[in-house]
Amino acid sequence: MSKIARRMFAVLSVAACWAALLMTIASAEIASPQPGGCLPDFKLPIPENTADKEYLGLTTSGQFNIGQIKAQVIIIEILSMYCPYCQREAPEVNRVYEIIENNLNLKGRIKLIGIGAGNTPFEVQIYKEKYSVPFPVFSDEDFSLHKAFGEVRTPFFIGVTIKPDSTQRVFYAKLGGIDGAESFVKLILRLSGLEQEKKP
Repeated sequence: MSKIARRMFAVLSVAACWAALLMTIASAEIASPQPGGCLPDFKLPIPENTADKEYLGLTTSGQFNIGQIKAQVIIIEILSMYCPYCQREAPEVNRVYEIIENNLNLKGRIKLIGIGAGNTPFEVQIYKEKYSVPFPVFSDEDFSLHKAFGEVRTPFFIGVTIKPDSTQRVFYAKLGGIDGAESFVKLILRLSGLEQEKKP
């Protein structure tokens, strides 16, 4: 084998190794968020709806990340308008929102958002209207967010604490129903640490 041929073989071998590594990384399953970890890095569009925008404490336009929401705890529901379990849970999740908003010690400190996996903005709006969902629900039409969350089944609930420096930590992650609004709120308070705090 000539010197040039050996060099070409070496270069091709390295390239093949890199290609195999990249394929392995690309095909590896992304794990769903777990307590003690962080959310994947993603952004959402700032709602055009004034009520949703005010609820989240956002004042500009464009995009935002979870750390910019004005709250200490965020509850994220990964849902689909076509998921019968999400439909069944919708009234109870709405009740969670009501419990929080009607409690002066919790209002403004805990906020909810939904992410509609595979749902267009039009489908998200239909879901919100049909089930009277009072909190913001965002379209994930191309499943990009769903993939970032490990392609979890729906409904999937995630509890996140937001620190003063806008960093976040997952303290709750669970597939399926919430087993009653009151019990769920108590669980969120205990796991997030808000149970021990008083409103400033």
